[in-house]
Amino acid sequence: MDISALRELVADDLKAVDRLILDRLRSDVVLINQIGQYIVSGGGKRLRPLVVVLAARALGYQASDHLTLAAVVEFIHTATLLHDDVVDGSDMRRSRDTANAVWGNAASVLVGDFLYSRAFEMMVEVDRMRVMEILSHATNRIAEGEVLQLLNCHDPAVDETRYREVILRKTATLFEAGARLGAVLCDAPGEQEQALADYGRHLGTAFQMIDDALDYGSSSEDIGKNLGDDLAEGKPTLPLIRALQVGAPGQVALLREAIERGGRDLIDEVMRAIESTDAIAYTARLAADEAGRAKLALEALPPSAYRSALAAVADFAVARGN
Repeated sequence: MDISALRELVADDLKAVDRLILDRLRSDVVLINQIGQYIVSGGGKRLRPLVVVLAARALGYQASDHLTLAAVVEFIHTATLLHDDVVDGSDMRRSRDTANAVWGNAASVLVGDFLYSRAFEMMVEVDRMRVMEILSHATNRIAEGEVLQLLNCHDPAVDETRYREVILRKTATLFEAGARLGAVLCDAPGEQEQALADYGRHLGTAFQMIDDALDYGSSSEDIGKNLGDDLAEGKPTLPLIRALQVGAPGQVALLREAIERGGRDLIDEVMRAIESTDAIAYTARLAADEAGRAKLALEALPPSAYRSALAAVADFAVARGN
C-alpha cells in the first residue's frame, strides 16, 4: 500500500481535516493568516493527522472528534516547525523559503505561539480531560526535546543513548500522542491504548532516524531542504554518531572537528567518512527495526484495513526518499 492508497482509505476524513485546519487558521490579524496559510499549504506529508484518523478508525470510532484532534496535532507540529526554523536559522523547508526567511524571526515565533494556543482552544472543545492530559504532556516533552538537542549541539561526545532521548521527546512523542488519542476517543481498553502509544513512539523514532539519514544520503531537491543542515548546526545525529564509533582515527578527528565547528566547510570530507563507515545503512537498519516494533504493537488491535494501513505507514516511514 503506497501513501496515496493510505490516504484514499480515509479520504473523506482527511479532506474534512484540511477544511478544519484552514477554517481554524483564520484570524483578524492579517499577518497570522498570511504565515499560517503559507506554512500549512507547504506540501507537508500530514502523517501525524493520518495516524490519528487511522488509529481511531481501527478501533471503530464513528463520531467526529478525531477530525478535531487530527487538526490539533498538525497545528502543534506546524508550530514546532516555525520555532525550529528560527532556532536553527534554517532558510529552506519543503523546497521553498522558510517563514522566518520571508517574514523574519519575530513574526515566525509569534505565529507559532498562535498555532499552539489555537490548538489548545480546539482540544478544550473535545471536552475530555484525558485528551488534555495527553496533549499537554506531549507539548511539554517536545519542548524538553528541543532544549536537549540545543545542549547536544557542537558536542562530539553525544552517544546513541543521548541521541535517542532527543528524538523520543522531539519527534516520537507527538506520533505517540496522536496514536494514543485514537484509543482514548474509543474508550478502548488499556492494552489497546498502550499498543497504539507504542506504535506511535516506534513509528516516530523510525521517521526521525530516516530524516537524519536523508540529511547525508540524499539531495537538496529530494529532501526539500539544504543538504547537511544538521552538520551546519553542529547536530550530532545518528549517521555522525555511528561514523564516530567505527571510523578510523583520522576520520574520527575530522568528524569531531566538524561537529565542534558546525558549518559546511567540511561537508565533502564528512560525507566520505559517513559513506566509508556504512553509517547510513546502519541508521536505516535501526529505523527498520523501530518500524518492525511499531507493526508488532498493532497485533493488539482487531484486524482491519485501517490496522493494515497503520502498518503500511510504518513501512512508508523507512522507505521514503524525502
